[in-house]
Amino acid sequence: MTREPAGVSERPYAAPTRFVVVVGLGIALWCIGFAAISVWFEATDRFATGTYAAEADALSVMNWVVVVLKVLGAAAALLAIRARPVAPRITGLVLWGAFSTVTVYVLGSLTQAVVILTGIAGDGEGVDARSTAYVLAFLVASVGFGILAVSYARRVRMSRWLIALGVLGAPVVLGGVLVIAPALLRAAGLLSAG
Repeated sequence: MTREPAGVSERPYAAPTRFVVVVGLGIALWCIGFAAISVWFEATDRFATGTYAAEADALSVMNWVVVVLKVLGAAAALLAIRARPVAPRITGLVLWGAFSTVTVYVLGSLTQAVVILTGIAGDGEGVDARSTAYVLAFLVASVGFGILAVSYARRVRMSRWLIALGVLGAPVVLGGVLVIAPALLRAAGLLSAG
């Protein structure tokens, strides 16, 4: 009798539905599109002049970190729609991590918008059609990653503890991008303290 590895069943997997395949392709394109925008920022030296010129090097580092995360998201979306899963535990962890990370980011953005629009803090002029479209784009990604994560977890019969571990990835990823990386850039002298 062979023993199944912890967290994922090794029995034959069900194929993803057409709907899930379409969602996976859409999310992969979304990730690649947003990565292409970041690459375009670098190719055009978008932050080399203007308001952010003093911190152009730090913004460049962060931009490339975000490109890597977006490409990782695209890869996870494509792996989620394969008929025969590859590295199901890792793929599942990444999918749940992506879903929870983007969801927490959207919730934070919506909270920030509410705080600004209610006059608690900030300037309401910053909430415009462009910023609203940006948050809506991430909301679409959150829903898409949620569909992929749930579908994949069912297909490979992921355990609840493995799903929970993936969900706990959100604070790690966001903490790394929003707190740790800027702190390291400040320590390296690439980002001002203010």
